[in-house]
Amino acid sequence: MNSALIVVDIQKDFMPGGSLSIPLADEIIPGINHIMRMFSLVVGTKDYHPKKHISFASTHIGKKPGDHIEIEGGTQILWPDHCIQGSQGSEFDSRLDKECFLHIVLKGTHKNIDSYSTFFDNARDHSTGLSDFLLKQDIHKVFLCGVATEYCVLFSTIDALDLGFEVFVIKDLCRPVELLKGDEKLALKKMEVRGAKLIDSSEVASFL
Repeated sequence: MNSALIVVDIQKDFMPGGSLSIPLADEIIPGINHIMRMFSLVVGTKDYHPKKHISFASTHIGKKPGDHIEIEGGTQILWPDHCIQGSQGSEFDSRLDKECFLHIVLKGTHKNIDSYSTFFDNARDHSTGLSDFLLKQDIHKVFLCGVATEYCVLFSTIDALDLGFEVFVIKDLCRPVELLKGDEKLALKKMEVRGAKLIDSSEVASFL
């Protein structure tokens, strides 16, 4: 069975010192660079938001990062401005071997809806086209790594499972933002319960 690796959001704004810094996110880059060479198909994904995106706390008067608002389609958590289209922060981290990517997915591009998943926006109204791309390449098994574990990796995993892919999450090559203590553990449990296989990077070769 053909396999693909999906590398989720290894962007400057998510690295330590970035506008939406994820602790220790930079530490997973060497491991990701190593495993990318095991795959014939590697997909890179990017958050790529327009200015004044609905997920930015600065878009809403009197709101701060971490607040929640109700929008059409559910609850939206608010974040610092990040990964704005055309900004340096939206670029892949310079330490990432970007030449391994055969396909790049841009998500969160619609101003009024967020998109944690690499497959759909949060309301599941719009597809990124990733599923169709993978199926055209006869891919039915996907491996995921990147950031953040409990948001973009989690939502991507659930959507991939719902779309019928066999899914492996490389847990040591993911990092959480952990707004609340225990969020990472809860997210990994959700993925496992839904049917994803949680593995370490040392095990990847044995599942290819």
